[in-house]
Amino acid sequence: MPYLEPNRDYRNDSLRHDAEFSEQEIHVDTAKHYDDCYWDYRTAWFDNENLALHYGYWEDHIKTHSQALLNKNRIMAEIAGIQPGDRVLDAGCGIGGSSIWLAKNIGCQVIGITVSAQQVEHAKRNAQRHGVSDKVDFQAANFCTTPFADESFDVVWAIESSCYATDKRDFFREAFRLLRKGGTLVACDGYATRREFNEEEWQAVMDCLNGWAVPNLATVEEFRQGLEECGFTEVQITEATRESLPSSRRMYLTALWTYPMQLIMQWLGLRKKAQTANFKVALAQWKVFNEGMVRYCLFRAKKA
Repeated sequence: MPYLEPNRDYRNDSLRHDAEFSEQEIHVDTAKHYDDCYWDYRTAWFDNENLALHYGYWEDHIKTHSQALLNKNRIMAEIAGIQPGDRVLDAGCGIGGSSIWLAKNIGCQVIGITVSAQQVEHAKRNAQRHGVSDKVDFQAANFCTTPFADESFDVVWAIESSCYATDKRDFFREAFRLLRKGGTLVACDGYATRREFNEEEWQAVMDCLNGWAVPNLATVEEFRQGLEECGFTEVQITEATRESLPSSRRMYLTALWTYPMQLIMQWLGLRKKAQTANFKVALAQWKVFNEGMVRYCLFRAKKA
């Protein structure tokens, strides 16, 4: 049976062979994915208020997709205990949604980093439109090798971004360096529940990795052990699979509804290879969540 090894890059360029794919520099492929798929996300996922490229957090009082996306920021901020005077690094900030939410709703100072220069420009425009340009800054940088000084942040925030580190410990070590003593790392993502899969399951997992340009998936235990190995303590894990499934189902149904359009536009040559891969992952991600191959968790860890 196929075996998903940790810390190995499983991406291939079969769907994105013109993307200047680089085994050594994952940020090249990641930036290409988000740049090429921006309008897919813009039309099918985020709006001008949430600006989110992640799964929502659904609770009984949440009625809409947009509310769920914003609620994820609230849940993460509460788990991290973020205060108005904190300085936060949004590691993998996308188009600035979480950074802007933190500045508007908590009043903290945020630096957002992304490997996509296009996302930096989107984020800066979004911050200006939301009136928080004085509280947020956005830069193009790799979160495993940032340009910032030691102990310069109170919180490192990673919302569905730590998965892009081939070896998650590279990100943990950099976060530990950047955090002040007593600082907090907060992260959320999908995590593999096992390492062996049958052929049908393996195809779904590979569609997810290649569709989102992600090198691999850690298990929850590997993620926890990596944090502790890199010096973090008081690791807290919050299970959030049930709260994420409505977003996963919505993504799946959206793909089914738009399937005829995808086929026509692909035949006409109007879809980039990254967009086709992104469409396939919308179908595959529901299978891996719904059949228990992946679970969703929120992590909080402290620098003693």
